[in-house]
Amino acid sequence: MSESAAEAQGADAAAVERAPAAAPKAKRGFFGRISGFFERIALFVRQVVAEMKKVTTPTRAELGKLVTVVLIFVAVFTAVVFVLDLGLGAAAAWLFG
Repeated sequence: MSESAAEAQGADAAAVERAPAAAPKAKRGFFGRISGFFERIALFVRQVVAEMKKVTTPTRAELGKLVTVVLIFVAVFTAVVFVLDLGLGAAAAWLFG
């Protein structure tokens, strides 16, 4: 760590130690709580819109590859469950039958 970074970090720690305790929040009335609720909803919507702007849609080729991978995955695990069901059913029939 460089000297300037260490000094800056030490200065931040000293500022935190000297900072006065935060004053307790004043109780908000009904309408204050309601407006806070709508502010949080508006913030959530703004964040969703910002994240959706980052989304890229796959190309047709990528979409085809992804669909193929999903279908193969589902087929493999369907086969695994089928084999386990047959094996456990036969074991239960042998044990209790």
